Amino acid sequence: MEEFKGQPRLPKFAVPKRYDIRLTPDLTSCKFGGSVAIDVDVVGDTKFIVLNAADLTINNRSVSFTNKVSSKALEPTKVELVEADEILVLEFAETLPTGMGVLAIGFEGVLNDKMKGFYRSSYELNGEKKNMAVTQFEPADARRCFPCWDEPACKATFKITLDVPSELVALSNMPVIDEKVDGNMKTVSYQESPIMSTYLVAVVIGLFDYVEDHTSDGIKVRVYCQVGKANQGKFALNVAVKTLELYKEYFAVPYSLPKLDMIAIPDFAAGAMENYGLVTYRETALLYDDQHSAAANKQRVATVVAHELAHQWFGNLVTMEWWTHLWLNEGFATWVSYLAADSLFPEWKIWTQFLDECTEGLRLDGLAESHPIEVEVNHTGEIDEIFDAISYRKGASVIRMLQNYLGAECFQRSLASYIKKYACSNAKTEDLWAALEEGSGEPVNKLMNSWTKQKGYPVISVKVKEEKLELEQSQFLSSGSPGDGQWIVPITLCCGSYDVCKNFLLYNKSDSFDIKELLGCSISKEGDNGGWIKLNVNQTGFYRVKYDKDLAARLGYAIEMKQLSETDRFGILDDHFALCMARQQTLTSLLTLMASYSEETEYTVLSNLITISYKIGRIAADARPELLDYLKQFFISLFQNSAEKLGWDSKPGESHLDALLRGEIFTALALLGHKETLNEASKRFHAFLADRTTPLLPPDIRKAAYVAVMQKVSASDRSGYESLLRVYRETDLSQEKTRILSSLASCPDVNIVLEVLNFLLSSEVRSQDAVYGLAVSIEGRETAWKWLKVI
Repeated sequence: MEEFKGQPRLPKFAVPKRYDIRLTPDLTSCKFGGSVAIDVDVVGDTKFIVLNAADLTINNRSVSFTNKVSSKALEPTKVELVEADEILVLEFAETLPTGMGVLAIGFEGVLNDKMKGFYRSSYELNGEKKNMAVTQFEPADARRCFPCWDEPACKATFKITLDVPSELVALSNMPVIDEKVDGNMKTVSYQESPIMSTYLVAVVIGLFDYVEDHTSDGIKVRVYCQVGKANQGKFALNVAVKTLELYKEYFAVPYSLPKLDMIAIPDFAAGAMENYGLVTYRETALLYDDQHSAAANKQRVATVVAHELAHQWFGNLVTMEWWTHLWLNEGFATWVSYLAADSLFPEWKIWTQFLDECTEGLRLDGLAESHPIEVEVNHTGEIDEIFDAISYRKGASVIRMLQNYLGAECFQRSLASYIKKYACSNAKTEDLWAALEEGSGEPVNKLMNSWTKQKGYPVISVKVKEEKLELEQSQFLSSGSPGDGQWIVPITLCCGSYDVCKNFLLYNKSDSFDIKELLGCSISKEGDNGGWIKLNVNQTGFYRVKYDKDLAARLGYAIEMKQLSETDRFGILDDHFALCMARQQTLTSLLTLMASYSEETEYTVLSNLITISYKIGRIAADARPELLDYLKQFFISLFQNSAEKLGWDSKPGESHLDALLRGEIFTALALLGHKETLNEASKRFHAFLADRTTPLLPPDIRKAAYVAVMQKVSASDRSGYESLLRVYRETDLSQEKTRILSSLASCPDVNIVLEVLNFLLSSEVRSQDAVYGLAVSIEGRETAWKWLKVI
């Protein structure tokens, strides 16, 4: 048995083909019993069967293997559950006959409270606390519910039967085909699933309401939620139906199951999980309340639903061969979710907002401790580490860069052929590159290997010397240290306008070009602001750009003159900030550039400007505290113009983006201590306390008001804090609870901050929500750090 311990993957001498699973959960004792009969193809000579199991009690006497030809039942001589490796090793007295057989195992387990495997989630109904049973199997926790080959390449079909209390709703991946009631219990049987990986199997049991609709080709779509919240599922339902239609066209393959259920779970570790046909969500990612949800909540619901439904093709139908290729699932689903949201809500300018994804990927990948998009996974314990901004956000960003380079039509056509080829199967990154290379005739594999197999990204230094444009690439590290990476970089650039854009691949460390020859324009003498050069046009490339002093000044002037697109205004600011943090540009030059944005009105650009101001403020508080008040006044002057134009009250017919911006800009002004903002917010908050339906405090500005209230709270005047806690305790809307949690620790009084931090660990805060409360004020950082070290 020793040979099977400490191995990254299961041995290949037995292959699962079909699971027949029966589960009986007890929601009172929070335990479950179960049995599984697995059709197994024995393909090699072996006396052993090795599969995954963890946190289960195996009924040794129930274990048997029956060959389908001889019908001879074999009982193992030894059954060992190796908890360290999460494997179940069955040893038989004789070599198992090759061919098909049935492995039967009985087992018991606990409905845990860890939000993984088969777990319990609590909710209140009519003042009474109740439990629901939920599964969360990705990446490797199906083994905590039933013994199985818990690897993505071990695809099989699944026949599931549940024994549950007769008053409860019981859902699984497939539609119900039979339901037998016996007193206060019922047995629910489901249609057998198509071939899929274990991490996509799902079961949810509890009391739920639902709303329902159908796609044009008859797919039944439902949104399930807690009793009394059905109306909050209507927006997600509408998005889901339209998104399924859109993906059917885009991928040129229809959705492959007869139904799609989406369900809101009160206790949920991730944002959502793409289980085939039964997608599970946090309540904040699925439910939308017209009265109490902000525009940001609406956008979150739309993009998360689009992300999870993209997985029904990219991940579920075509599955990564092993976790090394996780980014294929997550990077693609992230990218495609923006494609869908842009199609459904073009007024959101969602591709401009995609820059937030890109920026977060650049931030993490600028660390020396980053990892490549494709990373070897040698143990299941390592898998969770790669569910990060590299797999999701860098992954999505390099896909966007590649799509931009190949062209949208060619990219879509090649993607559709890839999905057709690998449907109901598994694929590696190289398989996708081969499909795109075949469809485009471009060297996709060579180009993309430099982006997926090494960590980091380049900064392209640009300067003009005697009518020559000189480019040089070097690895960008946020520490300012030199790096040794080299990439094949898709360069895009334009000169003076967007009428003429050039693109080419930069293969070498450096290169120079005749500007007139390349762009058909010339850069006039130094100091003349008429001509500018912008690299990485509309920020489609995953790299940063450093301009020489003259080119940077010209771009600053172009920003003031509104000659640049909002995506390019965003990119110039973000690159300059990152270079400043890496000590490759001065703080003075950054503040000078920021001053160019005083007339900025676009949401995504201003949102990034706000984020950068927060970061500069925190650094200044440590390094030069005497400058902090001056910096705050400077930042207030940047945001005041936009705040005055927007005003506190929404205007008839205003855009979704204005609603987003209003919340962020008044939150920023509150944190900067802007007196008029603090006073107005306080007035509106007190009106809200008197009447929760007052139009004076709609959802989009509540966070700003809550933050403003906490700025005036102290150990000697706790009234605002106590009022917010009262609102928190009265609401049953998860979005409102997280809005309040994310405001409380912004208080400048360290005693209040400590009290808030301890509140996060109380039973009043769901464990998944505690992180929201860590948005700590500058004054409270040291207190938070000491607290974190002792909890």
